[in-house]
This record gives sequence, structure tokens and C-alpha cells, in this order.
Amino acid sequence: MGFISFEESLEILDTITIEQKETIELNIVDAFGFVLAQDIMATENAPAFPTSAMDGYAFKYADGIKKLKITGINPAGGENKLEVTNGNCIKTFTGSLMPKESDTLIPIENVRVVDDEIEIISPVRQGSNVRAIGENYAKNELLIQKGTRIDFPQIGVMASLNITQIKVYKKPIIGVFATGSELLDVGEEQTLASQIRSSNHVTVEAIIKKYGGTSLQFGCVKDDKKSITKTLISALEKSDIVVTTGGVSVGDYDFVKDVVKELGFEVLFHGVMIKPGQHIMLAQKEDQFILALPGFAYSATVTALLYLLPFIGKFTSQKMQLKEINAILQEPFCKKSNTKSEFTACNVEIIDGKYFCNFKDKKEGSSAILTNLLAPSSALLYTNPHESPKDSGELVRVLLFD
Repeated sequence: MGFISFEESLEILDTITIEQKETIELNIVDAFGFVLAQDIMATENAPAFPTSAMDGYAFKYADGIKKLKITGINPAGGENKLEVTNGNCIKTFTGSLMPKESDTLIPIENVRVVDDEIEIISPVRQGSNVRAIGENYAKNELLIQKGTRIDFPQIGVMASLNITQIKVYKKPIIGVFATGSELLDVGEEQTLASQIRSSNHVTVEAIIKKYGGTSLQFGCVKDDKKSITKTLISALEKSDIVVTTGGVSVGDYDFVKDVVKELGFEVLFHGVMIKPGQHIMLAQKEDQFILALPGFAYSATVTALLYLLPFIGKFTSQKMQLKEINAILQEPFCKKSNTKSEFTACNVEIIDGKYFCNFKDKKEGSSAILTNLLAPSSALLYTNPHESPKDSGELVRVLLFD
């Protein structure tokens, strides 16, 4: 199986469907970060009756007079039995139902109170400060669509509808491990100068959590076929997707690609013409997947963002990928390859409503420089194989992490 283009790899991803998407019921607060598996409809008007939007005095606008007699007090949560008559007003508080026959509320700061009367010193328009029936939402209105990721506004709206339990898509379970006999796990003591600290498995786990998956961590695995096979089988017993880093290239100790085939998985592609990280493998067996990523830290991180996000979305009925925007280059940019799609670390800032892109403090070197993604404004400049060098001021495509 030969190398394919980045576009071809995405087309293969697009054709994959998950036959059985699992759903679960959760309390609305516990559903934060999950994806809705049902539409949310308004079961009533909100508000159901005209309601005061401020503290003030409710009256009939048609009275057209500057002085009104105060005939009662209408607190929030009361029975609302009071009725406004001609020439009178009722003191009404924020959230109170408007008294019968009233249509306007004048704020407290717009009047002068003398004994049991108010004098209007700053008039308002008819209907001012009154929340109309259905202002928030109308009965039978679709409020939140199926497939929406639940954030605090969605939780608030569902609470206002007295919804306590909600059906959501179960987050895909994603097992993660890094391969390499030279790797040390976080916290493990270094005993040889040749040993290096692994960050890949932890970085991928963080990506999974950020973008809506559930992670299972299997740590670092030695570069021998028996250890990789044992860990992969264990991860597959509990996971929908298994993500590995390293061991998928053409070296003598790159066993992941062999073990994947021996476990009966169909390889959908192995090798993509991208920089960084051309040695990528995706394999499928029914509704389980193995995504094998490169071992260098920057390569593993970029390819996880490009290929893992769409998979998380497939299990939750979402179209998930990094957001692409157009940005204006603030300095020249020269591609390094004429045969690959490139993803170059850059900075993005917004000036006068426009996106701008630069490479300030970005280091040149190998595909191991993960620190290039540290800045809060970091993003990825995306160029295809056919693009020529770019001059300052030209538009480029940039992928944002949020």
C-alpha cells in the first residue's frame, strides 16, 4: 500500500460510518461537554405572561398624565390579583407579572414619589420595560438541535424548561500508548543517557479530553512485538479507538503495523504525504479503529489533531475538525516540500477584525519541537503541495485549535 495525499486520506475518513452510536441518559449538569442525542423543544412560552423587566410602577400608557396614584405593591412571586385603573399605578418589581390592565412600566429612577403619588419626570414609550409573552422562547420552538455539544447556555435553557435528564451520545473510549524502548514515562527515573521522556501518550490524552472523548491511558510500551501485541489487545478490549505513537515506520523495531494486521484489522491507509508525520496508519475492524501515529512529539500532536478529531465526531454525530480561517501573512513564508501538504506552527492575531499570521519565536528544526505550539495564539499554517512561496500580505489558510 503506497503513500496517499492528505486529501485522499480525508476522503477515506469521510466514508467511514459508525453503525451503532451508543446513547446514555444523564442529569443535565453531568451532561456538560457531551453531545445531545435529541432535539430540545420549548414546552411552553417563556415568559407565559407579560412580566416586569425592572423595578418600577406599572400603569396604563393611554392615561397620558404625569401624576399617578400608587394603589398597591406587586412583589415577584405574588398571586397578581391587583388591577390598574385609570389614573393609578402599582409598584411592581423585577420578575413580577404585570398587573391586569397595565401595559407599561416606568422605572423607579424616572419618577418622584410624593406621599402616595408618583410624578413622572422622565417619560418612557408605551410597552417599555415589559417582557412580552414568548420573549425568551415560544411554545413548540426548537431551542437546541440534536448534535449540539452541551455548554453552560444549553444547561441553563434546559433547566428553565424543567428538564432534569437528557439523552446524550456516549463519548468514544480511546485507548492511548506510546511505543519505544528508549521512552520513559512521566515520573519514571532515568538510568541511561539514551533514554528520553515520552510526552506523546500524555499529549494525545489531553487532546482526547479537550475534544470530547474518554481516554484510557496505557503508558509506554517497549519496542518488542510481544509487549505491543499484549498492550494492543488489552486496549482493544476496552476501547472504541486505540491511538499509538511510534512503531509504524519502516525500521527494524517498528512492530505496530505488523501486529495490527495480525489482529485482523483492515488497513485503510498507511502513509500520507504530509509534513510532519507521513508515517500514519489507520485500520478498522467493524466499529473499532486503530490510529497509529508517528513518534516525534510535534508530528504525533499535529496528526492527532488532524485525524483523531473526525473520529471522535463520528461516534457523536458531529462534523469535527480544526477550524480553518484565512489570515494575512505578516512575513514571507517558503514551503519546504513540493510533494507534501505541510502544517507549520504559526501565531495568529486579530487586528481590526482581520486575522494575521506570523512565525515569531517559532524554531526551525525537526518534527520533535513541540514547544512551537506553546504560545496561546499558536495555530497551524496549512499549505498543499502545489502552492508556491508566499509573500508578506498574501492570504494563507490557518487551522485554529479552538
